[in-house]
Amino acid sequence: MTSRFPSSALPELQIWAPKAHSVEIELDGPRLEHGTRYAIRLDGGDPLPDPRSRWQPDGVHGRSAWVDHSRFRWTDAGWSAGELRDQVIYELHVGTFSAGGDFDGVAGHLDHLLDLGVTAIELMPVAEFAGERGWGYDGVLLYAPHHAYGGPEGLKRLVDTCHARGLAVILDVVYNHVGAEGNYLPRFGPYFSHRHASAWGDAFNFDGLDAPEVRRFVTDNAAAWIREYHFDGLRLDAVHAIRDDSARHIVADIAAAAHDAGSEQGRRVWVTAESNVDDPKLLDEYGCDAQWFDYFHHALHAYVTGERDSYYAPFGSYEKVEAALARAEPRLVTFIQNHDQVGNRAQGDRLSQQLPPERLRWLAEVLLTAPGVPLLFQGEEWGAGTPFQFFADHGDPGIRRATTEGRIREFAAFGWERSQVPDPEDPATFERSRLDWTELDRSPHGELLAFYRDLIQRRVGSLAEKT
Repeated sequence: MTSRFPSSALPELQIWAPKAHSVEIELDGPRLEHGTRYAIRLDGGDPLPDPRSRWQPDGVHGRSAWVDHSRFRWTDAGWSAGELRDQVIYELHVGTFSAGGDFDGVAGHLDHLLDLGVTAIELMPVAEFAGERGWGYDGVLLYAPHHAYGGPEGLKRLVDTCHARGLAVILDVVYNHVGAEGNYLPRFGPYFSHRHASAWGDAFNFDGLDAPEVRRFVTDNAAAWIREYHFDGLRLDAVHAIRDDSARHIVADIAAAAHDAGSEQGRRVWVTAESNVDDPKLLDEYGCDAQWFDYFHHALHAYVTGERDSYYAPFGSYEKVEAALARAEPRLVTFIQNHDQVGNRAQGDRLSQQLPPERLRWLAEVLLTAPGVPLLFQGEEWGAGTPFQFFADHGDPGIRRATTEGRIREFAAFGWERSQVPDPEDPATFERSRLDWTELDRSPHGELLAFYRDLIQRRVGSLAEKT
């Protein structure tokens, strides 16, 4: 049974479509309740997913499904993650972290993370993106946890389980652009800017006409991840690419929205910004709690590998390493590997595929004894032999071709042949990037894991003694 209602008949749905003459809600059933599929029709046109959809069971082109958040029984009352400066963060990609490739699969490996001694996990973006597999930075339905990962219920189970076991959870969110496939927002309103461009996709309209509603769409999204899924923090992707000439930058509003949502629940929430420039405004004016410290990575990477291409050109000397250590402080997130610095290499090769074990141990020791908030990338702790390559799963043939060809052109400038660059759209590229958990029982992986475990536990113990 399909029913249609004017949008005014269902006030719980917030639909912003300023240029539409009519807005209808099409329900697969007589009423809106948990699991009910629905779509939006503007001026009698095609059924579209809700821009604020909390659940897309059939992907970006399918109907939305209503979520009754009150159904989930949280058990984390009284949970507090503490101060960001005291954390050891573990960044992971839900789809490649476990054999199952979903939120429950992550939960199945929490024993490993707890034994390792990390205190927080950071999920790469999970907002609904095209297809079954991808990095998540081309999300288009920003309120909906990806269907292939387990949707809203799976994400809530993961966060609740993490809290029960003493782990904080941070979410990577993307507000500098949206993906190409499944982006229906332009049909609803002027969500995107004609004044600013993004190298990756449509840039949000944060400072033009109708910007207040667009800003509210994004700040509400930041707050929703905190309220509805109990995240302990947000990592804001590439804020240097968020263009906003308003008197108050949108990053300041995002940080405030996240902090306020946490305060409502009596919890401290962290907001971390990633930027390719050291911008003190992010911390001192915009209210972010910390910033990713690329300088630290570049200095150590160039020093131990000898690479001097591209942004490594200014680095390579031990003096740069000393400078990185001198600048590290509790409001900077430090790392020797992360998804970008591994996955944006042509073949996604890790440091463990480039360096001998003694060099890996030296890097780990520098990272985990230095000031700052250390971040590990999945598998780093055992010197994973699997790469982490760039992968996607677009259904649109044109976007598939553009993704594949764009990746080849990107690395042709560095001398890589076409056959040497993995095709992002090939499922084998994704499969190669899955962690191989059997490596932990083999040498030299087990020895490096023990070394990391000892360093982390000594660091966490030392911080606990100081407090």
